[in-house]
Amino acid sequence: MNDLVPASVTGRPAPGGSAAGAALRRAAPALAAYAAIRLLGLVVLAVWSAAGGKDWHTLLTARWDSLWYSRIAEQGYGHAVALPNGDIHSDLAFFPLLPWLERGLSAFSPLSPADAGMAVAWLSSLAAAWALYATGERLHGPRAGVALAALWAALPVGIVQSMAYSESLFTALAAWAGYAVLSGRWVWAGALAALAGLTRPVGAAVVAAVWITAAVTLWRERAGGVPLRAALRARPGMAAGALLAPLGWCGYFLWVAVRQGSPTGYLDVQGGWGNGFDGGLAFAGFLRDQLSGPGFAAGLGLLAGVGLVIWLYVHGVRRGQPLPLAVYGGVVLLLALTAKGYFGSKPRLMLPAYPLLLPPAAALARWRPVWSGLVIGLLAVGSAVYGAFWLNGSGPP
Repeated sequence: MNDLVPASVTGRPAPGGSAAGAALRRAAPALAAYAAIRLLGLVVLAVWSAAGGKDWHTLLTARWDSLWYSRIAEQGYGHAVALPNGDIHSDLAFFPLLPWLERGLSAFSPLSPADAGMAVAWLSSLAAAWALYATGERLHGPRAGVALAALWAALPVGIVQSMAYSESLFTALAAWAGYAVLSGRWVWAGALAALAGLTRPVGAAVVAAVWITAAVTLWRERAGGVPLRAALRARPGMAAGALLAPLGWCGYFLWVAVRQGSPTGYLDVQGGWGNGFDGGLAFAGFLRDQLSGPGFAAGLGLLAGVGLVIWLYVHGVRRGQPLPLAVYGGVVLLLALTAKGYFGSKPRLMLPAYPLLLPPAAALARWRPVWSGLVIGLLAVGSAVYGAFWLNGSGPP
């Protein structure tokens, strides 16, 4: 097995480096492929929605979680809905960075908060695609970078990347934080991790990636006889990055705790939504019910999907995936699979787990371009059709 901590993490960042313009030019094919796949998804959604008498714009900006985000942007926190069964759906469940951006963008443009949320998602998804390209290029070469960005765009639930949701914003911050760790830019990694922690609860995965990679790097140096101070001096910004990383996530948890008057305030809010973590017991029960009832085929497909993502994670780790990506992807996967409530959301919750796509991206990069292009094209068509069907049906809760 290859070393899980790449040389770039254990040493100083390379001096100089490419300018942002040159990096953007290298990423242009990946961004073009990403944009084409997502545009296909939007066109199919628009046609499908029109045929069903629905508005594609409303589906992307004014349903489900997007309504909660835009309401926070317009009125701040404090809204809650009491359900007949006694549950309380509070807007405190939603982290603040996306509503802040919606409010700021709508204040300085003619966009409504909802449209501002969609604009943030579209721009963030391109930023995420760039980060994925940079990661794939660094680890496996330019073709793998293009394939990684394209595969992420062509996920079955890829349409969420174009919605006024926080997944695109979070993935962009998380992916660039991961790249910063890989390239030894620790302060950037910590700052981006802090912003990711203000975006979604799974920001804890980015914090874990920064902390564990830093700890393992220092531990290996100490095991090699290097004093701690010398190891830290050799990695400028590591201590500062590690201190910055949890500020966003912890800050929001503490703010909710104070507002709710309880140290478990945020967990209580999530409990009101029927969410929480039970080690996967509720999800296992859901799978069992599907497999033993009329939904057997759907249950079998769901079981196969869970098996696939676990296999992709294990396969990536066994092939030497760098430690920060292995930690981040593993925590995202763990949190998604062990959460209870809204089982239909699990594919969306795993959307930011881009390291799972590195092994197939590396494999596609070794194929002839015509064959890899054909595979990605078929996946893109499937994603577009499924996304249109999904949003015009039950959609993401």
